[in-house]
Amino acid sequence: MNLKKLIKKGESKTLELKEKLPSALNLAKTVIAFSNTAGGKIVIGVNDKREIVGIKEKEVFDLQEKVSSIIYDMCYPNILTEIYTMNIGGKILLVIEIFRGSFLPYYLKNKGKLKGTYIRVGSTNRLADESMILELERQRIGRTFDEEENLEVEIKDIDLTPIKNEFKKSGKEINIGQLKNMKLIKNVNGKDIPTNALLILTGYLDNISIKCARFKGITKDVFLDKKEFNENIFKNLENTILFLKNHLNLSAEIKDLKRKEEYEIPLVVLREILLNAIIHRDYTKNSDIKVAIYDDIVEIVSPGGLPNGLTIEEVFNGRSELRNKVIARVFKELGYVETWGSGIIRIAEICKQEGIKFELKDEGNFVSAIFKRKIKIRKAPEEDKNIEKVSEKYRKSIGKVSENEEKIIEHLIENQNITSSEVEKILKVKEARARRILKEMTEKGLLKKIGKTKGSYYIINKEN
Repeated sequence: MNLKKLIKKGESKTLELKEKLPSALNLAKTVIAFSNTAGGKIVIGVNDKREIVGIKEKEVFDLQEKVSSIIYDMCYPNILTEIYTMNIGGKILLVIEIFRGSFLPYYLKNKGKLKGTYIRVGSTNRLADESMILELERQRIGRTFDEEENLEVEIKDIDLTPIKNEFKKSGKEINIGQLKNMKLIKNVNGKDIPTNALLILTGYLDNISIKCARFKGITKDVFLDKKEFNENIFKNLENTILFLKNHLNLSAEIKDLKRKEEYEIPLVVLREILLNAIIHRDYTKNSDIKVAIYDDIVEIVSPGGLPNGLTIEEVFNGRSELRNKVIARVFKELGYVETWGSGIIRIAEICKQEGIKFELKDEGNFVSAIFKRKIKIRKAPEEDKNIEKVSEKYRKSIGKVSENEEKIIEHLIENQNITSSEVEKILKVKEARARRILKEMTEKGLLKKIGKTKGSYYIINKEN
C-alpha cells in the first residue's frame, strides 16, 4: 500500500502521523515501540485531520540530523532506521522508517530495561511490563515459553492419559522417547523434566480454561448460560464446540432427497478459530480464552496480542508466527493443523461464501475474532399471532407516545425485554439519558422493572 493510502487509513500499529516533529522523548518512545513490535513509519507533515500539510524544504536536512541524534542518544541497543522524504502533491513529508529489531528488547537509555521498554498497541505506545520484557527476550533468542523446562513439577505427578488418548485416536502410540523428541520432556542433568507445553496440554496448569457464556441480547448485562471448561486442552476444545452447537441456530434443507443441516456459523470455522486461540495464545498471562454468544455476534477472545510483531494484514496474507512451537507441533502431529498460515485465510473464504461478516482484532493484550450471526431466530406461527395480539392491545391502552418511547416499545414487542445498555444503542444516547427515559416510562406505567441491581431489565407492563 502506498504512503498516501496509508495516511488516509490513519494511525495504526505500524503508522504514526505528526504535523511537526514531536518532542525527543515521544519520538524515542515511538521508535522503541516500533522496534519491539512490528516496525513502522513515523510521518512528519500530516495534521490531525489526516491532511498532508508538508514541511518546509529548507528544514529537511536539519530535521533528519536531529532525528538521527535523538535515536542514537536516547535508544538502546542501537536502532537502525531509514530517514527519507516523500513528495505527495507538491508537499514534502519526512518519513522515519523503523524495522523490527533483532536485539530485543529496546528501551530508553536513561530509564533502563524495566522502566524504559515500550511496545506498540494499536495506535499507542505502552510501557511493557515485566512479563512482556521476558517475552521479548525469548523472541530474541528464538525460544518460546512452552518449550522451557518447568523445574517445579515432576513427571510422576502428571497424568499423561489425555495426550496418549489423543495420539491413539489418530492411530499413533506415544512413549517417553517420542515425548522427548517433541520437546514435551527434556533431560536436564540426567533427570527427565516436563516442559511447560506438557503441563499446558495435559491441563496441569491453572490458566488453560475456556470460559463460555450465552448472553441475553447484545450486552453482557444478563446471561442465559455459562460454562467453564478446565480439564485438558483437548477436552476443553471438545466441550466448547458442544457449547456453541447448543446455542447456535441450526437450519435444514432438502437437497437431492437428503436432509442437510447447517449451523448459522459453520462448525469448521468455529473449530479453526478455537484451534488458533489455543495454539497461539499467551500462556504466560493469567487469563483464559473466552467465548461469548450474543444475539448478534459470536466473539472468541484469546489472551495476548499477535505474536512476534505480526500484524492483522500479514495474518490475512497467510503469514504465520508461532508463539508456542511445541504445542503447535503436537497439534500438527495429531492432524488438527494442515498448513501453517492457512487457517485464517480458510476462515475468511468460508465466511465470504456463506455471507458471514468476520473480523479479527489485535487489541495488544488479546486478539478477538468476531462473527456476525446471520440467521435470525424465527418464532412459531402461533407465537407470532400472540405477539400481534399483545401489540395491538398494548398500543390501544397506552395511547400517544414519543418517538423514543415508540422505538423502545417496538423492541419490547419483538424481544420481550430490554436493558439500559440496549436503549443506549437503539436510541444512540448516553447511559444517563437511557436510564432517565426508562424511569419515565416506568413511572407512566408503560414498563415494569425487573431486578434492582446490575443485571436488571424492563418488560412491558401488562397491567396497563
